[in-house]
Amino acid sequence: MAFSLRYARLRQFSRFLPHISSGNFSRQTTPTINTLASSVSPLYRECDQIARNGVTFSFSTISQMSCNESTSPQVDILSFIEAAFDELQGPHHCWFNIVEGNKDFVKRDGAFLVLFGSQVDGCDLITMFEKVKLIQQRFPQLSVMGFLPNNSIGSDADRSCLVEMVMKEYITFPILLSNKKFPDMGNKGCCILFKDFRNPSVYHEEGLDLGMLQKAVEELNVQQNGNCSSPDNLKSTWVKPNEVNKDPYLCSSVRNLLLHFPGCISADESGNRLFLSDSNHHRIIIFDGNGKILDCIGSCPGFEDGEFESAKLVRPAASFYDEDEDCLYIVDSENHAIRRADMGRRVLETLYPTCSISKKKNSLWTWIVNKLGLGRDNDTKSEEFDLQSLMFPWHLINSVDNSFLILNRSFETLWIMDSASGEIKEVVRGFPKILEICGQLIMENVSLLEQIPHDQLPKHIDSSGSLKGLPYAGLISSVTAFQDHILMCDTVGQRVIKLSRESGVCSNFQLSNFGILGLPYWLPFPLERVYATADGLQGAWTDHLQQFKLLPGRIDIQLSVDIPLDIVLVEPVQEGCIWRLARGAATEVSGAEGVAGSLEKVGVAQQWYDDLDNLAFSTTESELTVEDNNETSDLRSQDERVHIGCAVNTSPGTSEVIVYAALYMKLRKYPDQPEDSQEKYAARIADILNPERRGGIGRDSFIRFLLKSNRDLRDFTFIKPLHVRVKLDSLDHPKVDNSKEIILTDSKIEVNVSLNS
Repeated sequence: MAFSLRYARLRQFSRFLPHISSGNFSRQTTPTINTLASSVSPLYRECDQIARNGVTFSFSTISQMSCNESTSPQVDILSFIEAAFDELQGPHHCWFNIVEGNKDFVKRDGAFLVLFGSQVDGCDLITMFEKVKLIQQRFPQLSVMGFLPNNSIGSDADRSCLVEMVMKEYITFPILLSNKKFPDMGNKGCCILFKDFRNPSVYHEEGLDLGMLQKAVEELNVQQNGNCSSPDNLKSTWVKPNEVNKDPYLCSSVRNLLLHFPGCISADESGNRLFLSDSNHHRIIIFDGNGKILDCIGSCPGFEDGEFESAKLVRPAASFYDEDEDCLYIVDSENHAIRRADMGRRVLETLYPTCSISKKKNSLWTWIVNKLGLGRDNDTKSEEFDLQSLMFPWHLINSVDNSFLILNRSFETLWIMDSASGEIKEVVRGFPKILEICGQLIMENVSLLEQIPHDQLPKHIDSSGSLKGLPYAGLISSVTAFQDHILMCDTVGQRVIKLSRESGVCSNFQLSNFGILGLPYWLPFPLERVYATADGLQGAWTDHLQQFKLLPGRIDIQLSVDIPLDIVLVEPVQEGCIWRLARGAATEVSGAEGVAGSLEKVGVAQQWYDDLDNLAFSTTESELTVEDNNETSDLRSQDERVHIGCAVNTSPGTSEVIVYAALYMKLRKYPDQPEDSQEKYAARIADILNPERRGGIGRDSFIRFLLKSNRDLRDFTFIKPLHVRVKLDSLDHPKVDNSKEIILTDSKIEVNVSLNS
């Protein structure tokens, strides 16, 4: 009887991801995940094979099953996964979100946690991903991955759906696709935990207990490390997430859109300010009613307080502006935290957790190790998951009693927090109870959504949006009233929609003044990571490379960039969007005369050249320094080219000047010419953003992703990264006859760069 019950549990083949249509999760059957028909005989053989491989099926408690028939190698999941590490794509598998050339994306030994394919609805999918990501954050040494069996690995349409899913769920672990059939693991998702590809344990999504799963992971780590964890590491109930590999493994084309999953928005009507959570760019963009960007909070993914330019968040979500305090409260979703931005002082602070962040030594060596991604957090484990703590919060509602009502995306947990102290006063679980407490406040935002034309809403609604009969609930933080308009975030079209209450007309909200955003963190290599290789910057696409032989001295470099005729700059390139660096015999890089806001960047490893130049150069330091021009310069001249200037001082030897710039562009509209198809526009954007034809999702998948936006792609603002390298070979100093003095030579070079692709 017991065997029959267990055998019955194996009669459903697993399916992992539902079909995603316009950003929505559905249970419709698609070519990506097909319903698998099977007979009793194959099931019996598969059941027997699982037992012979030592699989333990874990439900609410760990239990074991055994059979005594022969095994079948074709259903050996662990062997298949291990073999898939040899290449990114094979006849029966494909790594979806891994960049080409990166074969060391996961360790081959040690402990693994695999999220195996299933069919789940929207809320269960969110919950499953949250549980796996929590384990991943607490155990950074654990190799985590997803595995989707019975998948059409060559379908670009299915891959574009996966792109959308990765963006929405913020999946940072690699996903393996396979067109082979594997044994059933239940009709919902499951986790497979194993070490060294032996003795796997299976934990089903339904009733998955985080504490039990954490204990199992710790036991594997004890066996792996040979000793128990330090008691000091088991005291914290909140854990600072690991700051390595924060972003999902997708090609740069997706990130180079102006907005990357704009999830939430709030307003300060009296101050004429809007606060947009550009979630997957890890920043809050502040702009006025005309779309002019005023400020930006957040520099790159991480968890760090400080000034807006240096502060770090991970996937900020809902926000609330307190006019009395002139503070913006932000839900820092992936950090499980609530942050407070003092708008007057321009400083970001942490409201919750109050004292869980470990204090680290502020030594130079610690800073270097952390910047190189080699630092280790002591607080990477906790004794148990504290169910009172915030876990992936998303929505924030201000209550009348000086409290914050904080909800997760599945609307299954409500945290009531004191807005002054950051203390969690109460935790409420279950949607019916939550609706009793904050149902009226939720309906206020739902009423705004109901005013938006119906044809604008369906593609934005996901399964959490119509949770338990409450329409649009999942979008309550994506909409706000502002003056005579209603603004709503479009996470499919990567834009903000503006609805005029008076006329009922919907339009795209146009942003400007992009120089405030600075150079995006994912474009340049940080100063300490620039190193010499045979091909220059490893892994970086170079738009132009040129070499010059010149005499030592001051060299003025003028870059002239040709823009393709079918592309238009959204606005002139501002100095804040340019990054310069010199290395080798060059001692200084600064903005050339006539360029706004010149900045000096000196390579750390070349600092000793300054002392040599002080001895060798007869020119005073004041003569070597370029004067700053405080006026904003239009770097695009009347000849329709972008001009970027810089100056360096060189000593005898070789050197290199690296210039990065972010060009904000759109496709040009020709009023006198007939319109082309949206497919052609999407293909053009893909070729501009990914000229090297590299990346995990592929060109065709990115094109399909753009087409899902259901908008005129000529209105898409995207970032074209400009990367130019100028190599300089400086000869020996010429000398005056019958004298020991040297001659300094001023040189000027022009570098012509073409972006035509």
